[in-house]
Amino acid sequence: MTTHGGFEPVFCTIVPPHVLDKLAQAEDSSLAGPARRTLQRDAFERTQRRLTTVIGASAVAAVADGKPQRTVHDARHGTDLPGHKVRGEGDKPGKDATVNRAYAGLGATFELFLQAYQRDSIDGNGLPLNATVHYDRDYNNAFWNGEQMVFGDGDGEIFLDFTIPIDVIGHELAHGVTQYTANLTYFGQPGALNESLSDVFGALIKQYTLGQTAAEADWLIGAGLLAPRVTGTALRSMKEPGTAYDDDVLGKDPQPATMDDFVRTGRDNGGVHINSGIPNHAFYLAATALGGHAWERAGQVWYDVLTGGELKQQAMFVDFATLTVKAARERFGDGEELDAVSKAWEQVGVRTL
Repeated sequence: MTTHGGFEPVFCTIVPPHVLDKLAQAEDSSLAGPARRTLQRDAFERTQRRLTTVIGASAVAAVADGKPQRTVHDARHGTDLPGHKVRGEGDKPGKDATVNRAYAGLGATFELFLQAYQRDSIDGNGLPLNATVHYDRDYNNAFWNGEQMVFGDGDGEIFLDFTIPIDVIGHELAHGVTQYTANLTYFGQPGALNESLSDVFGALIKQYTLGQTAAEADWLIGAGLLAPRVTGTALRSMKEPGTAYDDDVLGKDPQPATMDDFVRTGRDNGGVHINSGIPNHAFYLAATALGGHAWERAGQVWYDVLTGGELKQQAMFVDFATLTVKAARERFGDGEELDAVSKAWEQVGVRTL
């Protein structure tokens, strides 16, 4: 396990603040109300995360035995965490599909990191994986709070149940992997890298579970999460950043695909959910250029950089890109992997040193 400067776990949500901000301005109170309450709840949880960081979290017993230790809780539409235990490791599926999806998603994430990268849980040391479902009422988000996963049911109008897309589960748990390794600062370009790494591994978990090649994958984050009334396919597209949705209520997907359209903003922690489209697209380009299963070569390079100890907390895109080129050469030599990674960053306008 590699950390830099001690743990600074952050509160990370799958739905960006700019999406909820837009939704909160809707004239229809049935749309604006849940969005506003979600923003308020997120602000509260973010503050709680900071307090926990200051006073310290409870120690969690871990057993590094190569097997998941999953527990799913039900908040019963309240906000006390973790809630009531409803399924433990090895328990049979129950009647609640949301509980079953959360349990399966925790397992799929554990499986990808163990089988592809020999990492035992998100901390590399068998950390138990905990999740809470049915959080609050009409809660339009899912988050990693530094200790566990939490899923809302959505409002049914804009967002559906947040356990539906397995990549949402993988995305949030991947924030835990980053927390226990490079611990990237959650602001500006380092924060966008933090978000991008979660999208990358979220996508890889979905592809691994479905047995898809890079060519077969849809490269969408959150497909199946948007309700039928929304004009869009997902929250983000790694293949074509900026095209995931274009809706009268949500607005248009603002993600750039290259540095030519880099967004400078003080909102959303300096645009961490927006500018993550650039490194996302670089990964997509590298993975599809190499073909086959994306977790095997492109994913291995990205994982090597995340866990290798050289990625600094304040890393910029150029720093990360340069380390991926170095990692590709060290693991695969001067072959097609190095060429694919180098060209991918060149295509999105990020230079390498």
